[in-house]
Amino acid sequence: MMNNFVETNAQIRDLVNQQIVPGASYAFIEGTHVDKHVLGYKSWQPEKTLLSGDELYDLASLTKVMGTIPLILKMIDENKISLHDPVSKYLPEFTDQRVEIFHLLTHTSGIAGYIPNRDSLDAPELIDALLKLPVTDNFDKVVKYTDTGMIMLGLIAEKIYGEPVQDIIVKEILDPWELEDSTFDPVESRCTPTYPVNGEMLIGIPNDPKARQLGRRCGSAGMFSNLDDVVKFAQIMLQPQYEFLYHNFTKLDPGRSLGWDVKPDGQGRVLFHTGYTGHFIALDYQTQKAMVVLTNRVHPIEHNEIFLLRRKTILESFLEEDN
Repeated sequence: MMNNFVETNAQIRDLVNQQIVPGASYAFIEGTHVDKHVLGYKSWQPEKTLLSGDELYDLASLTKVMGTIPLILKMIDENKISLHDPVSKYLPEFTDQRVEIFHLLTHTSGIAGYIPNRDSLDAPELIDALLKLPVTDNFDKVVKYTDTGMIMLGLIAEKIYGEPVQDIIVKEILDPWELEDSTFDPVESRCTPTYPVNGEMLIGIPNDPKARQLGRRCGSAGMFSNLDDVVKFAQIMLQPQYEFLYHNFTKLDPGRSLGWDVKPDGQGRVLFHTGYTGHFIALDYQTQKAMVVLTNRVHPIEHNEIFLLRRKTILESFLEEDN
């Protein structure tokens, strides 16, 4: 156990001991050293099953930072697109000329997110509705985290490559990075369950309704992965070619990096991102330290507010011990 994260480690263990989550697969990274822990249960219902450590978790929004964001950054690097291209250049159905790829990446597009009857729409109908959403007065003034921007970035990638975004992510990101357990087609028996929808426990099926509707065309959620792969991803993000991400890209406070939240105080130094189903990653390029926490906090009941409060405290503890 690394000396640096004694308190943070105790707090994560407490999540399991207090039964705030069924179990946790987590790790601390310090340079080349990785300290992995697996604790508690894979499922509480229909029966109690212990975690083995190799389970696949429904990553929810970690899909954004492990799939769509690296893909878009690669496309910018290869001059397939430009950071300040208007979205309408690739998605002409979206008519507001002011909104750029930059705004989608930093969650500053101001696009209003509400779609009536959203859950009853099929993929083409949902995409059509997303592209018709209005831009509000928040444009370029407020960081407001949404799925819409990431879905639109996925649609832009589709226009360039001519295939669904999830297939592109597999070929361009997951395969080259050798993230062999990261997948959009998980084997059900390896997955941690989340919660029931229409009486059926979701196992190996994304909890995110838009991911279920859009299938391969969803750039905001839908990826499954295990602790080893998410740690490998975190180590990639600590490499020199990603140093540029570790600051606030906006003129706003609190700000945002490209795709990532920035801590402390929204200014930079530490990259942070969460996944709705119970995950979070914190990365510090300067100290070469990181934390990866995977849980299924939505099992068996979706709403778990205590976890959200504890997540905040765990992050604060990590920032304090990260020196």
